[in-house]
Amino acid sequence: MDASDIQSDLSDVLYTADQIQNRLNELAAEIEADYAGRDLLLVGVLNGAIMVMADLSRSLKRHCEMDWMAISSYGSGTQSSGVVRILKDLNTDLSGRHVLVVEDIVDTGLTLAYLIQNLKSRNPASIGVMAMFRKPEALRSPVEVKYIGYDLPNEFVVGYGLDYAGRYRNLRDLGTLAPHVYS
Repeated sequence: MDASDIQSDLSDVLYTADQIQNRLNELAAEIEADYAGRDLLLVGVLNGAIMVMADLSRSLKRHCEMDWMAISSYGSGTQSSGVVRILKDLNTDLSGRHVLVVEDIVDTGLTLAYLIQNLKSRNPASIGVMAMFRKPEALRSPVEVKYIGYDLPNEFVVGYGLDYAGRYRNLRDLGTLAPHVYS
């Protein structure tokens, strides 16, 4: 689905599918250089990171392993609940592994801060974070994100894996959701 298919649901298109893919290719090159000579485990955060993880992994010109976690601090609304829950844990032992957490978006940072603390307790060799999108104005918990696709305004966005009440994840572009949709 493209933004043109749902124009009335969006206030603005922030990034097109082509812009997102071009930025992912740049990030993949940085990641390859930084992890040269080391085995890399990508840990995707479900459900939002599905698109990012798929496209990032295909942009890499090297082998990598992948695993998934599902953690949540959102209900069906537009604000973080602040309560983090693990819904699905990893199948991979992280001991001695170089882990790159792949996130769709860093909003308040609460979920990511919890996740990093949890993963550090599993004795990885290193933990890095890649987020396709970040809202610097919304941060409430300091988190280090080494690879950032784009910084966003503190507005409710959908597309490229990001949803509102389970919808819009399959939107190829990233856009600001029109207020009439959620008010």
